[in-house]
Amino acid sequence: MQEQMDSGENYFETSELKEEQAFYRDLLFQFNHTLPSKQEEKAKILAELLGSFGEGSYIEPPFQANWGKNTYFGKNVYANFGLSLVDDTKIEIQDEAMIGPNVTLCTASHPLSPELRLKKAQSNLPVTIEKNVWLGAGTIVLPGVTIGENSVIGAGSLVTKDIPPNVLAYGTPCRVIKALP
Repeated sequence: MQEQMDSGENYFETSELKEEQAFYRDLLFQFNHTLPSKQEEKAKILAELLGSFGEGSYIEPPFQANWGKNTYFGKNVYANFGLSLVDDTKIEIQDEAMIGPNVTLCTASHPLSPELRLKKAQSNLPVTIEKNVWLGAGTIVLPGVTIGENSVIGAGSLVTKDIPPNVLAYGTPCRVIKALP
């Protein structure tokens, strides 16, 4: 089923998927309800929950994810509170990225066809946040988007298409404002 979820094509949720997802949601619940002083315990939960969690990375609760297992954190990534991951396929957050409060990274979409939506169809495209990117507070990144290395996305942006490396971009929809030195 994971192959179908990663294909970019429409698929339909199954009871087996819901059962597997419950395991990861339990881990997420444990993470969000672990005392802030219990950093080692939190790190162990994240190591089991996420596809990878790089050395020196940190997530401030509350944290939400559809799965967790499909998200890969590089080294020294900082995610402020309210991070939401719709990670029905791969989300890659590379080294040194900074994520402001209340950021949403979405890999999932639903068809425009009303008939397919009634059947609960869904498709997914990966999201990539490259090295040393800063996502400002309230940013929303849509399916299939890559944000290039060293770029900064301004607060409140809706990122609907790829952003090149080394730029400042913001807005709804997000657009490049200027190159960064």
